[in-house]
Amino acid sequence: MKRILSIDGGGIRGIIPGMFLVALEEKIREATKDPDAHLTDYFDFFAGTSTGGILLSILLCPADDGSGKQKYGAKEALAIYLEHGSEIFAAKPWRRFLSRFGLLSELYDNTVLEKILAAYFGDRKLSELLKPCIITAYNIELRKNHLFRQQKAISHGDSRDFYIRDVCRATSAAPTYFSVAEVFSLAKTRYPLVDGGVFSHNPSLSALLEVIKSYNTYKIDDVWILSLGTGLSKISYDYEDFKKKRAISIGPALVDIMSSSSAESTDYYLKQLFHSVDKSENYIRIEPNNLSSIDPSMDAATLSNIQKITALADKLVSDHEDLLNRIVKDLIRDKRNDKDRSVWNFLKN
Repeated sequence: MKRILSIDGGGIRGIIPGMFLVALEEKIREATKDPDAHLTDYFDFFAGTSTGGILLSILLCPADDGSGKQKYGAKEALAIYLEHGSEIFAAKPWRRFLSRFGLLSELYDNTVLEKILAAYFGDRKLSELLKPCIITAYNIELRKNHLFRQQKAISHGDSRDFYIRDVCRATSAAPTYFSVAEVFSLAKTRYPLVDGGVFSHNPSLSALLEVIKSYNTYKIDDVWILSLGTGLSKISYDYEDFKKKRAISIGPALVDIMSSSSAESTDYYLKQLFHSVDKSENYIRIEPNNLSSIDPSMDAATLSNIQKITALADKLVSDHEDLLNRIVKDLIRDKRNDKDRSVWNFLKN
């Protein structure tokens, strides 16, 4: 069984999958009686969009000592939102004022996020991440999807390699929230990129296709996906209200609509695909289905709302306790039965 971990976008709501990852890692450590166990050792392939891309990059970041071990655990990944969320999504009053009149194209100063990402990753490269993965973005000039592929960075060298901090900046460059990310490969090729959520808010399908392509087979029977969402916003937008607003002021609403519809479509397609081969249990989607207790805006990072999101995530973990235990049991059994979990054997250039 080849196991994929996929994490959605969602801004500050990244706390939700982050807390689920912490619970999963803690249960693995308890079950294996290994306090140094990491959940990433139990998956073969990873995919992330926006906040999900940041989370998995932290999880897969190597230690500084060259040991090949992880630098951070799930708790450290979650901490980027609990400790820095309010800082990342803090807009100066003058920025809010100017954006209201369409005089700014983005609400937040991207240098704050860039500073935090630099503190986490330094000069670590995409090729140095510990496991095969894809992180999504979108090229606004070429008008095409851009997938940061860890394996391509290894096989193709500097032309496909990037600093991890730049990868995370690009995948999270949500339109109207942050400016377009102008990033460069290590070979100095320029890429103007925005948030991968514009086409793949839930990157599970992209991950499945990547693994199938790498295997050079169309069989999905031997693939298992754990897809972690940040919850779908069900805010209703009024037609008359939309008509009266400036285009720039409805930008966040359009991002919300686009992201939700993308995630819902991907979830539907995957359920149908796995059902068609009688393997419905091989696709597990976990996310809160009711966000009424929080402000669901991706930038709602006040201390009060972060506390509410944390409470919602804690309830999600509690509600899925039995499922969590089954997942952990299957992951540990799978790892014990397959001595070589390496994906390197089947990935192609």
